[in-house]
Amino acid sequence: MSFSDLGLSPVLCTTVAKLGYTTPTPIQAQSIPVILQGRDLVAGAQTGTGKTAAFALPMIERLLVTEPRRRGAPGKPRALVLVPTRELAMQVQESFRDYGRQLGLMSTTIFGGVGIQPQINALRKSLDVVVATPGRLLDHMQQRTVDLSGIEILTLDEADRMLDMGFIPSIRRILQSLPKNRHTLLFSATFMPEIKALASQFMRDPEQIQIAPMNTVIATIAHRVHPVSADRKRELVVHLLKRDRAQTLIFCRTKHGSDRLCRHLTADGFQAEAIHGNKSQNARTRSLQDFKSGRTRILVATDIAARGLDIEQLPMVINFDLPAVLQDYIHRIGRTGRAGSEGQAVSLVSREEQSLLRDIQGLLNRKIEVVPIEGFDAPAAAQVFTRKFRPQRPSFRRGA
Repeated sequence: MSFSDLGLSPVLCTTVAKLGYTTPTPIQAQSIPVILQGRDLVAGAQTGTGKTAAFALPMIERLLVTEPRRRGAPGKPRALVLVPTRELAMQVQESFRDYGRQLGLMSTTIFGGVGIQPQINALRKSLDVVVATPGRLLDHMQQRTVDLSGIEILTLDEADRMLDMGFIPSIRRILQSLPKNRHTLLFSATFMPEIKALASQFMRDPEQIQIAPMNTVIATIAHRVHPVSADRKRELVVHLLKRDRAQTLIFCRTKHGSDRLCRHLTADGFQAEAIHGNKSQNARTRSLQDFKSGRTRILVATDIAARGLDIEQLPMVINFDLPAVLQDYIHRIGRTGRAGSEGQAVSLVSREEQSLLRDIQGLLNRKIEVVPIEGFDAPAAAQVFTRKFRPQRPSFRRGA
């Protein structure tokens, strides 16, 4: 199957071919025809399977090819994409820019952490697509610097993360300002009951697509756990990074923990940078660009800051701390093993985290291999982790 078989115009098919995409992924193959028909859609797929192209390509087709060629009035865009984080907003907008360049697509991003005036200036132009985080978009709505009455297509991306981050009240306020007669799309890596309930409230008889069973992970990712006492995790990270010279994304649970680990790694001679919510947007953007270009080998991140990271052929993800929100394990490891490439998901687990590990195994319905490292394995912890695994219903936890 080719992109042209899905109903995309020759100009978009040529564009994706130049970008190196020859065959649609399953989520693209199933979503694009539905969106081109103008039907509302609720779609779930694993992280790293091409969700952005699955909604961006047919949105561009409908805005600039199928419908009469026109621009939104200044400050009155035709399409809106809501995302949970700044990094994801930039990533999605970059994709729209790449896919729509030959058609003259005009788009911009709206997110917090940076000055609002440049965004006001951008919104004064005629725009096709605005990619926004809910909080900053509400700021613009209150200042009347954006008019959402002309929105024809709304997409909610990473809806499960927006639910976890408490954005649903803001989303409801935004929805009240949108035309009722609109085309609505919802994409999510995982489908919790709250997501389905939300969709039923603001969508019209949506088509439902689930590419993989809930909470499954990419088959090309190898999972393993290294038992270690909490006070020796930093030593073990250094050991692993010296043994495997691959580019690595490391997840910590807190901002301060990310900074401490980054300082420790830098002192040991590694090229490492940290991104989290306390960093300025310019600093986060610069660190991400350095990592994606290969200038920085190691990126230490919190869960929120890492949303939207799209790095081709990232070999390894290390969980320095296990996530308190179980679904974040799936989002974290989804940064590796993309597009059919092999990836490693390594977790450093202390005795205190044994219940989290059991919950994650229950979420995945699989046992994760436990591999003690000589000189670092804690016998008591290893004994806990090697007990027989019994699939169970996980107890969902919420992070602080």
